[in-house]
Amino acid sequence: MPNTATAVKAGVCALCRGPGADAEDVLAVKSLLGSVGLCEEVPENLMDAVGGLSGCGPAYVFLVIQGMADGAVKMGVPRQLALKLAAQTVMGAGKLALESKLHPEELKDNVCSPGGTTIYGIHCLENRSTRGAFAEAVEAATKRAQELSHRLEAKGN
Repeated sequence: MPNTATAVKAGVCALCRGPGADAEDVLAVKSLLGSVGLCEEVPENLMDAVGGLSGCGPAYVFLVIQGMADGAVKMGVPRQLALKLAAQTVMGAGKLALESKLHPEELKDNVCSPGGTTIYGIHCLENRSTRGAFAEAVEAATKRAQELSHRLEAKGN
């Protein structure tokens, strides 16, 4: 199950081993899907949750990019520049999160100077329960995937 970022070879694909698949089969599929991004084998019972996270994730991140860019435009930055800077910021932060040995909380704290601009922005986001909203979005998408799966199973019986 790939996400849309596979179009630029930076996607996420999840696969689960079928009952007849052996290690060689999994390796072949991982090699194929790995050509368009990260490919992870996950247990079947986690596929809906992985879909709610990584399958839907690009849309969540596009919303973040749009919101950041809109804020910059409000403050006078031209729209195209704001979008470019916001997208690059998200890409760079994602790369840092992947390559660093630090937890995202530590990475965030490293950017926040006491009394500085970033901590004021973080305070604003936390007051609006941004982190919780993202967690709820993943949960809602997962539950919807489970509902749709149950409907398909019911139609098949």
